[in-house]
Amino acid sequence: MTRNRTSAKAAGASQERLVAATLAELLNDDRIEVRKTNGSKDRGDITGVKTIRGGRVVIEVKNTSRDNLPAWIAEAEVERGNDDALIGVVSHKKHGTAQGGEQYVSMSLATFASLLLGGDPDPVVVPDPMTLETDE
Repeated sequence: MTRNRTSAKAAGASQERLVAATLAELLNDDRIEVRKTNGSKDRGDITGVKTIRGGRVVIEVKNTSRDNLPAWIAEAEVERGNDDALIGVVSHKKHGTAQGGEQYVSMSLATFASLLLGGDPDPVVVPDPMTLETDE
């Protein structure tokens, strides 16, 4: 079956619902849902996702057999800026499975590091106890 615009939109919408439902379940957060489209200043496909410290996360969802990861990451970054979010990632279809938890997430290494730090734009730096001065 050849994909046309209608079938591509249906596949994308289905993948968005899968990602939103899976994250809502895994994170136990019913505020996570598919974002309504909002014109030229796209703010990602999924809304309600936050870092452990409360920063917004933009998720761009893709369901296509033609990977274009660099363009997708760039798109997520634009949408992150449009939403004034801290993190922008791409969730893309793992072909061969419809299990939500098996789908892929891609991001830049800098985004991954920020996520590991809790998504805080100004992470708390814990001093090395071996280098602290003491009052002896």
